[in-house]
Amino acid sequence: MKIDTSGYLDEACLIVSPNFDERPEGCDISLLVIHNISLPPNEFGGQGVIELFTNQINPDTHPYYQSLCDLRVSAHFFIRRNGLIIQFVACTQRAWHAGVSCWQGRNRCNDFSIGIELEGSDTIIFTEVQYTRLVTLTHALCKRYPIKDIVGHADIAPGRKTDPGPYFNWQDYRAVLYSTSLSGTKCGADNLKE
Repeated sequence: MKIDTSGYLDEACLIVSPNFDERPEGCDISLLVIHNISLPPNEFGGQGVIELFTNQINPDTHPYYQSLCDLRVSAHFFIRRNGLIIQFVACTQRAWHAGVSCWQGRNRCNDFSIGIELEGSDTIIFTEVQYTRLVTLTHALCKRYPIKDIVGHADIAPGRKTDPGPYFNWQDYRAVLYSTSLSGTKCGADNLKE
């Protein structure tokens, strides 16, 4: 799995989101933010997330969608329960996944981060294949960009966000990430959430 110089993953299914813009000039990509999402909430396998990220969500499809129809959001990647990786925004571009956020004194985390959404919720465990694909994707990103920190959405927006939630196993993710890292590197993740 590789990220090309344009910021696209060779093994991803590409569905282009219009919800992105340019990163600030000279801004290194140094943060990886892990999220969870499911639409409708706690339902998997549908088109809701794709529709949300491509501004095609129909508010009449589900009562929950009434609150989403005016949102303009995206993420760079979405990992389905079956391990399929969908890419919505090139890594070189700024996806709109973090919202009001701050990490280590820096505001506007979208400027310097890559967002990965896992199909899931705060109440259900993630699948093994999602972890496998997340680790492989993390390695590809760290090989291409100077990623220093890997955190959850809750870490950059405390009190506002809770994802990836209590069922995301940070300890196992860290162990597999480090045990499979190439060339003895820590995958750039000096401050992977404990």
